[in-house]
Amino acid sequence: MKQWAPSIAWLYRRPGRKRRRAFKASPPVILSGGFACLILLGTLLLKLPFSTEQPITWLESLFTATSAVTVTGLVVVDTGATYTPFGMSVLALLIQAGGLGFMTFAVLAAISIGGHVGIQHQVLAKEAMQQTSLASIGRTAKAVVSLALIVEAIAVVGLTITWWQEKGFVDAFAESIFYAISAFNSAGFVLSPNGIVDYADSIPVNLIISILFVIGGLGFSVITNIYEKRRWYKFSVYTRAILWATLIINVLSVAIIWLLEMNNPATFANLSFGDQAMAAWFQATTPRSAGFNTVDTGAMTEASAVYTMLLMLIGGGSMSTAGGIKLGTFIVLLVATYAFLRRREYVTLLNRTVPQELVMKALAVTLVTLTLMFLGIFILMILNPLPFIDITFEVLSASATVGLSRGITAEVTGASQLVLVFLMFAGRVGPLTLAYFLATPRKRHIRFPETDIQVG
Repeated sequence: MKQWAPSIAWLYRRPGRKRRRAFKASPPVILSGGFACLILLGTLLLKLPFSTEQPITWLESLFTATSAVTVTGLVVVDTGATYTPFGMSVLALLIQAGGLGFMTFAVLAAISIGGHVGIQHQVLAKEAMQQTSLASIGRTAKAVVSLALIVEAIAVVGLTITWWQEKGFVDAFAESIFYAISAFNSAGFVLSPNGIVDYADSIPVNLIISILFVIGGLGFSVITNIYEKRRWYKFSVYTRAILWATLIINVLSVAIIWLLEMNNPATFANLSFGDQAMAAWFQATTPRSAGFNTVDTGAMTEASAVYTMLLMLIGGGSMSTAGGIKLGTFIVLLVATYAFLRRREYVTLLNRTVPQELVMKALAVTLVTLTLMFLGIFILMILNPLPFIDITFEVLSASATVGLSRGITAEVTGASQLVLVFLMFAGRVGPLTLAYFLATPRKRHIRFPETDIQVG
């Protein structure tokens, strides 16, 4: 089988149906094309007169649709003040579709009309959903949607109760639906210019929103593995590694953010001890998946900004609503580096050997991501007379589909916003998928003699 398997015929055929000539395309084309079509549809819908309170430009519509489909959360207009209830409904649907993934809905559509998912279609879905077993694709697709709807429904109830007295039932219910979808899908879209800064001291809002994006950022394969096995020793190596890494990174990040911001009068200094702890938790966990903030991100110290950029680069679990290079990639890089430093012949993780192919994939994903980020920073520095830290933060946020900003999204030039659109798209479809799309790989049957190259 070739690297990407045979060309995919994206045409569903029922048994007994006369064979028709099918449109053939490689998985990268279909995956990229699916998200591109969704973005285009969203752009057209958001540009409709009854979608906005006041007219917006095509670029603003494109940027918002891309940000929603790629579940990033960067905005160039005030979401709550600009869009009508219809427009916000479109945004919510784009976020849900982009978060759960184009392929999840494609697989469910094939299953729902009474057929089965063919082997070629499964290869495509397997790559998109980052699964190792073809047999688990249909089951995983159903679990993805079921989990999303159940968790979001619970969150809607909690947020509605919290906001009922302040906003009234109708507004509280409507906003709860929007925030539940935005948080679970790690989108970071908010309906207020201040984000959820006004609720920095609200325990229910902080807990519900953060729990949503933490669950979404773990990855559906981890959640389903936990649900099915329910015993630590039965969990897969990947699940245990992700849970350990998430715990360690979150605890370490809370301590670091708290120490860096506790004396900053613009963020933590004027908060009580309990509110500081809650703000530290929120700001430490949001960068790896969501774009929410309970303090002014632009007012945080530059040291905090740099550490936040590291968290954005790492991202969340594979097959999750989070972005970045993915936590699993980061773990493989760490254990591979450790194995090299200890002069070990094999890379191991939790008493299991990590295949060389996975190490190479982790290196490729990281290198492609860093290259895109560097190019984005370089271009935006040319186009905008803005501080380096702000532009770097913005580019990493777009590339990692996080959505946190130091307040320059609407200030950069139109060309810069188009660059951010591309970075958000590339970050969502996956740097490695994009690399395959730009240069279709072919397996070579010729092996050349080895040579020595000086490294380090």
